[in-house]
Amino acid sequence: MSNLTVVSAPGKVLLTGGYLILDRKYNGIVVGTSARFYTVIFSGNNGKISVHSPQFIDGEWEYRPSLKSFYNDEGFFSCELESTNPERHNSFVEIAIKYSLLIISRRKNEQQFKEIVTKGLEIYIVGDNDFYSQREQLRKLNLPLTLSSLKSLEPFCKVHCTLKKVNKTGLGSSAALITSLVSALFVHFEIVSNKINEITNNDRKLIHNIAQFCHCLAQGKVGSGFDVSAAVWGSHIYKRFSPNILENVMDQNVDISILNNIVDPASSKWDNQVTSFSLPHGFKLILADIDAGSHTPSMVGKVLKWRKENSDQANTLWDTLTSHNTTVSNNLRELTKNHEQDEELYLNAIKICESWALLAEQNPNNNNVALFSSTFNTFQKIRELLREMSELSRVPIEPPKQTKLLDACNEIPGIIMAGVPGAGGYDAIFCIGLGNTFSSQIEKLWNSWEEMSVGPLLSRESSKGYMIEQINNIPGLSECLNL
Repeated sequence: MSNLTVVSAPGKVLLTGGYLILDRKYNGIVVGTSARFYTVIFSGNNGKISVHSPQFIDGEWEYRPSLKSFYNDEGFFSCELESTNPERHNSFVEIAIKYSLLIISRRKNEQQFKEIVTKGLEIYIVGDNDFYSQREQLRKLNLPLTLSSLKSLEPFCKVHCTLKKVNKTGLGSSAALITSLVSALFVHFEIVSNKINEITNNDRKLIHNIAQFCHCLAQGKVGSGFDVSAAVWGSHIYKRFSPNILENVMDQNVDISILNNIVDPASSKWDNQVTSFSLPHGFKLILADIDAGSHTPSMVGKVLKWRKENSDQANTLWDTLTSHNTTVSNNLRELTKNHEQDEELYLNAIKICESWALLAEQNPNNNNVALFSSTFNTFQKIRELLREMSELSRVPIEPPKQTKLLDACNEIPGIIMAGVPGAGGYDAIFCIGLGNTFSSQIEKLWNSWEEMSVGPLLSRESSKGYMIEQINNIPGLSECLNL
């Protein structure tokens, strides 16, 4: 096994800005998760590109690369992929490999590129357990739906089903997969840095632009892009790129010279904004998978239809929402600064607030306490507006069952925020709080909840985006891949 490359990319949770981030006028807080997708690449010996996803019973794809030299004003050559088994198709994997290699071929010495490709590539892709519901696994093992049970499962559990039938938990698996695969290919071919601590901002911009194109093309539409952005940069405040950047190249037969220019980090067309952000010190993010599905694309379509038909009403509501969202993000960023400037005062505020069951009071002697309280109360206003949008658009953004559960979470001491992530619906919730007992008390509430099956996830916030890894530092990865 030579030239082993391992790259990971995180999942995402959109805390604020659901629906609003579809419009460049608005932004949102997206946090990366500790759950990550991993892509492992090394040289093959049969001239084929073999892709393995061992968690699935149909996770095998094989391609025969075809190098075609042709000469135009720029002297480029082409690399096409031919599936050896067209009946077994994965558009996300195929598109990511195809267009990554085509763009790499424009940026790599021709002879070096050909030497690597003609040998073939072995590619392994796996995701942390949290990306997929483990309910069936626990049921087979006769284990309760608890954090301790999830921790007892082997890393990168086989889900014993096909990709189409797997139950996902909403952490952005397709975006994390594509970003880890694209970045691993660019690292392997040394187009971007292959040093663990030397990833540049230009590297991230290039990976972001290519991954956004691949993800949009695979999905058949230009989405908001926050999930890919989180996979590239980790936690940040996100403002989307203008959709017309990619709308004109959303074609399998796109001119690669044009695409190569568009994805270039030097291109002035990309107007997405990534503002540094991470949860303040002492804040704990916990997530739950709810055993009731939502179909996000149809929900988004209905909300956009309502907004188009009721623009004045919708824009007023959205402007009010974004005002509250901005208050939350400003509060959280100020708390991070306060911790850096006076750690003792900050930690004292946590001690005060971790025993509160509704942060309605304020302590004038400690600005941090006032910021904790303001964040809690402002987020309640955000939830009220989301419920109003639910009623007006007739879309279950925060359904009554979720409202009841979230209200119960808000009674737990130390709670700062409890809500439905992203587009909302029935399938997930998040809680953010303070203190040593906050997480265990939330889990106890979830375990006893009878109206819905609430399954905790192991993921916590991780502010890091895509990363170059050492395979031996990832527990269970070598064993999962039989390497």
